[in-house]
Amino acid sequence: MGVIYFFSGSSNGTQTQEIQSSQFVQSLKDNKVKDFSIQPSGGVYKVTGDYRKPQEAEVDSGLLLGGSKKEAVTKFTTTVLENNSSISEITKAAQANNVKMNAKQEESSGVWMNILLTILPMLLFIWFFYMMMGRAGGQGGGNNNVMRFGKSKAKPADSKENKVRFSDVAGEEEEKQELVEVVEFLKDPRKFTSLGATIPHGVLLEGPPGTGKTLLAKAVAGEANVPFFSISGSDFVEMFVGVGASRVRDLFEQAKKAAPAIIFIDEIDAVGRKRGAGMGGGHDEREQTLNQLLVEMDGFSGNEGVIVIAATNRADVLDPALTRPGRFDRKILVGRPDVNGREAILKVHAKNKPLANNVDLHEIAQQTPGFVGADLANLLNEAALLAARRNKRQIDAADVDEAEDRVIAGPAKRNRVISDQERQTVAYHEAGHTIVGLVLNDARVVHKVTIVPRGRAGGYAIMLPREDQQLLSKKDAMEQIAGLMGGRAAEEIIFDSQSSGASNDFEQATNLARAMVTQYGMSEKLGNVQLENPNQEAYGPRYSQATAAEIDEEVRRFTDEGHQEAKKIIEAHLEQHKVIAEALLKYETLDEKQILSLYNTGKMPAEDDSNEFPSEHAATFEESKRELERKEAERQAQMGRQAKADNDDGVVDPNEDVEKPDELVDPKKPDDHDDSNDY
Repeated sequence: MGVIYFFSGSSNGTQTQEIQSSQFVQSLKDNKVKDFSIQPSGGVYKVTGDYRKPQEAEVDSGLLLGGSKKEAVTKFTTTVLENNSSISEITKAAQANNVKMNAKQEESSGVWMNILLTILPMLLFIWFFYMMMGRAGGQGGGNNNVMRFGKSKAKPADSKENKVRFSDVAGEEEEKQELVEVVEFLKDPRKFTSLGATIPHGVLLEGPPGTGKTLLAKAVAGEANVPFFSISGSDFVEMFVGVGASRVRDLFEQAKKAAPAIIFIDEIDAVGRKRGAGMGGGHDEREQTLNQLLVEMDGFSGNEGVIVIAATNRADVLDPALTRPGRFDRKILVGRPDVNGREAILKVHAKNKPLANNVDLHEIAQQTPGFVGADLANLLNEAALLAARRNKRQIDAADVDEAEDRVIAGPAKRNRVISDQERQTVAYHEAGHTIVGLVLNDARVVHKVTIVPRGRAGGYAIMLPREDQQLLSKKDAMEQIAGLMGGRAAEEIIFDSQSSGASNDFEQATNLARAMVTQYGMSEKLGNVQLENPNQEAYGPRYSQATAAEIDEEVRRFTDEGHQEAKKIIEAHLEQHKVIAEALLKYETLDEKQILSLYNTGKMPAEDDSNEFPSEHAATFEESKRELERKEAERQAQMGRQAKADNDDGVVDPNEDVEKPDELVDPKKPDDHDDSNDY
C-alpha cells in the first residue's frame, strides 16, 4: 500500500491541488481557470476544474514519513457553500472571463460507495485469517475448521442405505435372538414400558476378531429402521486435551435429538481401558473421555431412547464401571461358530457364487474348525479368484480345496528347486504324521497330507477333529503331541538322522505341553493349579525358580512320552508308512479317502464324482423371533408341568417321561432341545 501511494503521487502534471473556496473565486477572477464543474455533494457544492497554465504549489511527497514538495499542478478541487451569493459571484466571474462552467447531478451512491470502500478491505482481511485458521485446524485435528475439532465425527447413517438384515448374519442364531428384544423395543417401546421394563442401556459384543460383531450391529440398525451413529473408539482421542470428552457429549446430544437411535462404538477398548494405568499424558486424556462416556451412559440426566452397542475383542481390559449393569447391561459373546454355524455362513457367502455340483458346503464346514466368518468369506473369495484365473464358469471342489490350502498355509511354491534326498525326507516325515494320526484317531482324523511347499513349510499334514470340541482331555492332548512327534520319529527310524523340518512340530508340541502343565492342571507333579493365565498381560513369572524348573521338566516329560509313542506306532506299521510315503512322492498330495485306501489296501481308490448338495438360507429376523418365542413357550410349559407335579404329590419323579405338547414341536427341527447347559 505504501508503494502504491508513493508512485501514485509521483506522476508529473497529474496532481490535483486542494484549495479554499476564496482561492477558487480569486483564481477565477484572475482568469487562471480554464473550466470547472459544480456537483452537489452532502449539503455543499463540490467544484473540480483545470487551470489554463500549470500552477506551482506544495503537494504531499508520497513518502510514508511525511513531507511535501513544490510541483506544477493542472487540476484543482474545492467545496463551496450552497447559498445564492456564492453561486452568483462564481457565475459572474466565469461569464466575465468566458470560463466554461458545467453542472453535474448529485451521485446517489456516493455514501454507499464510501462505506463499501471502507468495509470491503476489512472483510477481505477477516476472510483471509479465517481461511488460514481453517487450514491450521485441518492439519492438527483432521478437520477443515479449527473450531469444530470438539465435534463428533459420527454421522447418522441413512436407514434406507443400510441393507444389512438378520438374514445376512449366519451362524449366530443365539446372538441374534438376544438382540431381538433391542429391535422390538426400538420398534414398539410401549410393549415394554407398560410392564415397567427398561431396555438395556448398552449391549457389549465381545469375541475374537472376524466373528461378525460389527455386522450384528448393522443388522440391528437395519431391522429397527432407526438412526445409526457409528464411530470408532480411537476417533474420540486427538492431540488436543478435552477433545475426547467433548466429542462424547456431542455424539450423545445428536443421538438424543434423533431418538430412538443406536450408537455403535467399535473397538471400545481404545477408550474404555481400566483407569489408573497411566501416569499423565495421553492416559489422562483417555480417562477424561471414559469418564464422560460413563456419565452419558448412566449419569444424572440419563439417555432415554438411546441404545449403545459396543464391540471389542479385549473385554478383559475394560473398566469395571463401564461393564456394570446400568451401562452395559447385556454382554453377548460372539464366539467362533460351530460346524452348523460355519455351514450357514458359507451358504450366505455362496449366494452370488456359482458352485459346481461337487462342492459340499457341509463338508467344507467340517474341514474348517476354528474358522470365523471373515476366514470363511475369504475362503470362498479365494476359490472364486482361482476359478476365474483358470477360466472356469463355476467354482468346483478343486478350487475350494486349493483355497483352503492357500488360507491355511499360503500359496504353493511348485517351482522351488528341491533335491531328491530332501524331497524323500519330507515325504517320509509327513507319512510319519499320517501313520500316527491314523492309529490314534479317537479325537482327530487325517484329512490331507502333501509335500508341496507352501509358505515356510516344505510339506504338512492336516488333522481335523471328529467334531467340534470345547473341552480338551489329557488323552486327546497326548495324542496330539504324539502326532506332532511322528515326523521326527519317522526320520530317525528310516534315515537314522534328524533334520530341521520338525521345528514347527516341536513348537506346537511344547506349547501344548506347557498349557497342560501351567493352565489345565494335567501334571501329577505340580497338581491342580494354574500358574499362567493367557488372558492377562504377564510382567514376569508368578512362581519361584524351583517351580519353573519343575514346569520345564514336566513339559519335557510329556513331549518325550509323545515321541516314544510315535516311534512305537511307526515301527509297528512300517509297510503302510512306506506305501503312503511312496504315494506322496508320486502324487504329492493325498486326501482322506486316498490315505485310508492306501492304509487299508495299499492301493489308490477309484475315482468317484459327488452328487449335487442342497443349499439353505440363514434365519431372518422374523424366524429368529419365532424361535425365541418357541423356546420361551417351551420353557414356560416345562415349568408349569413341574409346578403341577409339585402341587400333586410334592415330589417330582426324575424318571417320569414328560411328553412334549404337539403345538410346541417345530416340524423343521424335530430333535431340537435346549442345550444352554451343554459345553
